[in-house]
Amino acid sequence: MGNSRGVRRDFVALEARRFEALRLVSQGASQTEVARRLNVSRQTVGRWISTKRLLGVQALRKSSQVGRRRQLDAEQREALLKLLDNTPEMLGYGRGPWTCVRVAHLIQSRFGVAYHPGHVWKLLGSIGGRAKSSEQTGPATTQALETGRNTTA
Repeated sequence: MGNSRGVRRDFVALEARRFEALRLVSQGASQTEVARRLNVSRQTVGRWISTKRLLGVQALRKSSQVGRRRQLDAEQREALLKLLDNTPEMLGYGRGPWTCVRVAHLIQSRFGVAYHPGHVWKLLGSIGGRAKSSEQTGPATTQALETGRNTTA
């Protein structure tokens, strides 16, 4: 499902395809025939018809937002950047650089939002921050942070 990596979806074309399906069905074409013509599954055509019947035609229009909503709002992201201006030691994380594990722990403790350490780099990249991976700092720091203990090494 979806496009190849790096290929952007054309939401206008996808919306047009949904409405073309509804038009064809209203003209008497079967779901199977519509599916063949539009190169979609019969179940997809059925889902579009059900959506229109239950929620109206507006539910088939293109979405104004795609993907998951941000977990941290703009104010929280700005506050995170300011926190990261401090050294980890100043915030009780012991010596060493900011790591994705440390940043994930910081986000959880300050904002109550859980980020997997493996995804923190995406957030940091979007707001202009950086952190080293836990592989660059060693397992002691990772283990201490996962158990909620601060390190001094």
